[in-house]
Amino acid sequence: MLEILADRTYRHLFLAQVVALLGTGLATVALGLLAFDLAGDGAAMVLGTVFTIKMVAYVGIAPVAGAFADRVPRRAFLVALDLVRAGAALCLPFVTEIWQVYVLIFVLQSASAAFTPTFQATIPDVLPQEARYTRALSLSRLAYDMENIVSPTLAALLLAVMSYNALFLGTVAGFAASALLVVSVLLPSPRPAAPRGIYDRTTRGIRIYLSTPRLRGLLALNLAAAAAGAMVLVNSVVLVRSTLGLAEAALAWTMFAFGAGSMLAALALPRLLDRVPDRPVMAGGATLMVTTMIGLAAAVATFGLDWRGLLGAWLLVGLGYSAVLTPSGRLLRRSAHAQDRPALFAAQFALSHACWLVTYPLSGWLMTRFGPVVALGCLAVLAGAGALAALRLWPKEDPEVVEHTHENLPLDHPHLSGHRRHAHAFVVDDEHPRWSSQL
Repeated sequence: MLEILADRTYRHLFLAQVVALLGTGLATVALGLLAFDLAGDGAAMVLGTVFTIKMVAYVGIAPVAGAFADRVPRRAFLVALDLVRAGAALCLPFVTEIWQVYVLIFVLQSASAAFTPTFQATIPDVLPQEARYTRALSLSRLAYDMENIVSPTLAALLLAVMSYNALFLGTVAGFAASALLVVSVLLPSPRPAAPRGIYDRTTRGIRIYLSTPRLRGLLALNLAAAAAGAMVLVNSVVLVRSTLGLAEAALAWTMFAFGAGSMLAALALPRLLDRVPDRPVMAGGATLMVTTMIGLAAAVATFGLDWRGLLGAWLLVGLGYSAVLTPSGRLLRRSAHAQDRPALFAAQFALSHACWLVTYPLSGWLMTRFGPVVALGCLAVLAGAGALAALRLWPKEDPEVVEHTHENLPLDHPHLSGHRRHAHAFVVDDEHPRWSSQL
């Protein structure tokens, strides 16, 4: 896997992702402490609003940014967004009112909503071979998992010698270092597509996404991952600190189990995906999450919650979670022309976070209102529904290039490949897939 770091361009981009993630992790810790300083016992409400603002920015801004990403040089666009994020983080230590936090977080997360899908769409242009790109996806997943472990540890060490406001300076440094690493390499900027109206550009990524069977299946799998992930991320603190009555360190180890499972899957996936298609791997990951949550719910209802059982369950959920999410970039890469990739990755970014916008509050409400058994059971049902929908929406026979037609797509879309005047195309609809002749 690490051999792809020999590519200088990708190596710099990967390091840019790592330092930006570390900076974001420091900001997460610092925001919690800042919210407590400003709101005291109301800090949870402040943080809940901050996370909601983050998701709204992701869902609303990403498609708009993706529509214009191919109109500007990609390197300059990414560097400018990094500088915007650094500027917003630099202002956070000086806020005195809660509303100021909300405004700055919206600016920062809006820039992230534009940066992340554009950055993700750049990697398949840098690494066009699918085997190398698959390894890049696994490294990216590892970077996210390591951030969940390293950032809190680093924050704890820094807080021993400085105030939490200094953590925001670490965030600024992370975004600034990311900008320097991006500007140090030449990035491909695919030739823009034919001129289109604002509405067409803004909705193009989502229209391509929702018109592509494998991507409709991916959206259903995103819902499954969000349901299981929300159970872990939202309710672990209640399960560990309240239900089990364990110390803060136990919560760290519980989250480590989830991250470790995800890391193990990311390490194993490149070799597995060389031999097995994406669909069964991703469906298997979703099935593992669902069965684990149902099994844990049954165990809690019968014997009560046990910490060792929780650690094992979260390890398995992490395995399934990574098996669902890591290959998603491969599906996006093979579903669009290079110039459409920013819009398509932006659509994935927005639609997947829309799933989280539903499952985050649902998970907290179920736990608060009904307890862990009902929360685990209901979220498992939701994840299972997503997995079943994915199998229904994503055709079992799904070669890398499928010639088919979609009524609402332009003729230059890659799925409408074939001769300009006449193409035999595979028409994919929900009821009657068939071969037809298209004039």
